[in-house]
Amino acid sequence: MALALIQTLAILLNVAWWIIIVQAILSWLIAFNVINTSNDIIRSIWIALDRLTEPLYRPIRRIMPDLGALDLSPMVVLIIIIILQGPGLQLLASILM
Repeated sequence: MALALIQTLAILLNVAWWIIIVQAILSWLIAFNVINTSNDIIRSIWIALDRLTEPLYRPIRRIMPDLGALDLSPMVVLIIIIILQGPGLQLLASILM
C-alpha cells in the first residue's frame, strides 16, 4: 500500500515536471513569435497548460518580487519538485515503511 502511494506520487511529480517544461518552452515560442496563438490547436494547448500550472505558480508569485517580464516561478516550482522527488519521497518512504 505504501509503495503504491510513493510510486503514484513519483509519477505525479514527474508528470508535473514535464507539464511545466512544455509550458515554459511554449511560452518562449509564443513570446518570440515562433508560434502564433491564432491557431486554435496552439491556443487550446496553451490555455490547458496555463490552467494546469497557474495554481502551482500563484503562491510562488505572491511571495517572489516582481521582476517585470522575467517570471521565475516555474523554476522555483521545478526546484520544489526536485526536492520532493528526492529527499521528500525518501522521507515519506521511511515514515510509511
